[in-house]
Amino acid sequence: MRPATSAAVTETVRRAYGWSPAAIEQIHAGTATDNFALTDGAGRRWFAKVYREADRLPLEEAAIGLAGCARDGGVPVPAQHPDLQGRTFGRSGPLVLSLWDFVEGAETAEGGLRGPRWAAVGSVLGRLHRRLAGHPAGPPVLRPAVELRDGSGARRRYDRLIDAYRTRRKLSDFEAWALEAAVQRRAMLPRVEAILRGLPALTTQIVHGDLASPNLLLRGDEIAAVIDFQPPAARFAAWEIARIGCDPRTVLGTPTWDAELGRLIDAYREENPRLPEADLAAVVAVGCAFTLSSIYPLAVPLEHPQELDESLTTYARARHEAALQMLDAIGG
Repeated sequence: MRPATSAAVTETVRRAYGWSPAAIEQIHAGTATDNFALTDGAGRRWFAKVYREADRLPLEEAAIGLAGCARDGGVPVPAQHPDLQGRTFGRSGPLVLSLWDFVEGAETAEGGLRGPRWAAVGSVLGRLHRRLAGHPAGPPVLRPAVELRDGSGARRRYDRLIDAYRTRRKLSDFEAWALEAAVQRRAMLPRVEAILRGLPALTTQIVHGDLASPNLLLRGDEIAAVIDFQPPAARFAAWEIARIGCDPRTVLGTPTWDAELGRLIDAYREENPRLPEADLAAVVAVGCAFTLSSIYPLAVPLEHPQELDESLTTYARARHEAALQMLDAIGG
């Protein structure tokens, strides 16, 4: 599907929602959407998310349903508005969009956690997991920690990645670094598997699914919104806590990150006391094992070269260094 234009979005909103934007501005793009900020005649702002892949709409609708479930449980999630017919998506020809409240005066958590933000994030995350533990897709279940990653699959992926880089006639500076990092991480996989084998069974449940720092909006030190849910799927709760609590920018930017993480976990525990202590104690180990087992974004130059830019190369280096710091923190 072609990228959406402001004119097409305006027409879709007029037909599907019954009003015409007085102003429209395209804003940062998501990985699968074109995003727009709209202003109506009364000055109210709205957020429109235009979907690029029609075959993913059932999954997108399920994700919107999960966001609504979290919102109904007191999690700060923007309200999503149905069209005039009560349908999730507004449509006009091939263009399909969803319409949301606009989150004013907020920024992503990509600047890292600090000070009161640790407890604020822990509180909202605990409330989210407490709410989603009752989701009809299924209750929390204890699973062996080794299921976090397929060890043999990780070895094969790294071996293919290393071979692919080594067969290239010439490597860019980033590709040369990515090869070096891949070799280092491939050698660490036995330690990763030992870390996971040493953990008790951990809780899997329905979670947000992509709670990285771009999907957590802050207003000062408070949580303004949790956005961009994935379709309901069971994942390790400790993994999702690590996604945001052990974000590379936070780990590298906070010398005492491992101690500060305790503030997040304490606040989480207050909101979600039913999650076993074993899960909370395993957060850093799970975050470390998951990252070291992943070839992302080391493989981007080979698999998705069009996505490679300065911000991604910076993130790749930070993610690698943060994983090594987490490994040191757990004594792995």
